[in-house]
Amino acid sequence: MNKQHLTELQKKLNYKFRNLSLLYNALTHSSYANENKKDGLISNERLEFLGDSILGLAVAELIYKHKSGISEGQMTKLRSELVCEKSLVALAKSMDLGQYLLLGRGEEKGGGRDRPSILADAVEAIIAAIYLDRGFKPVMSFVKDKLFSGSGVMTFETTDYKTALQELVQAKPAQTLSYHVIDESGPDHMKLFTVEVRLNGDFYGKGIGKSKKEAEQAAAMSALNLEQ
Repeated sequence: MNKQHLTELQKKLNYKFRNLSLLYNALTHSSYANENKKDGLISNERLEFLGDSILGLAVAELIYKHKSGISEGQMTKLRSELVCEKSLVALAKSMDLGQYLLLGRGEEKGGGRDRPSILADAVEAIIAAIYLDRGFKPVMSFVKDKLFSGSGVMTFETTDYKTALQELVQAKPAQTLSYHVIDESGPDHMKLFTVEVRLNGDFYGKGIGKSKKEAEQAAAMSALNLEQ
């Protein structure tokens, strides 16, 4: 990798490193480090470990500051969605991060530049590298810009109606929710399920869906609407 590649990537990151060796280290996969031991290279695994914790803290703080209207359960769900592998891989691909990775020959041939685990780990390593380079403030800027500011996040509302209903019910003592399939219709490849949700055995809501889970969510949404 040459300086031009590192310059390109920094533009995509919207961050300029004081210490470029940190970025180089963040891009160094263990397969490449193992093949070049004589050069004293270190893989990005330790940076990945640090970056995982820093990312979690940054996302938690952003949710706390910018999503005051959601519950603790919704905060936890949103944080999980933002720091999961799928989210990190999407970020990596948006920057074409795979082309900048330093991979061993075997990993290169095996499609390592597109491997989700490698891409997600590299994002976490880069976050740690930014932290070590200039501290937590630029990490917050990076995470907010690259992960947190998508329209889906800024307009986040729970679609996990079962969890929302459970939290509502738990606020009252001695309340028990249960879900019951009361009807199945249609051929096997196009089944529709009807589910009732009951509170202490009494009808509380009903929903229909293409799966039991979908019908349960619809039933919970129906019950929540009754509460409003």
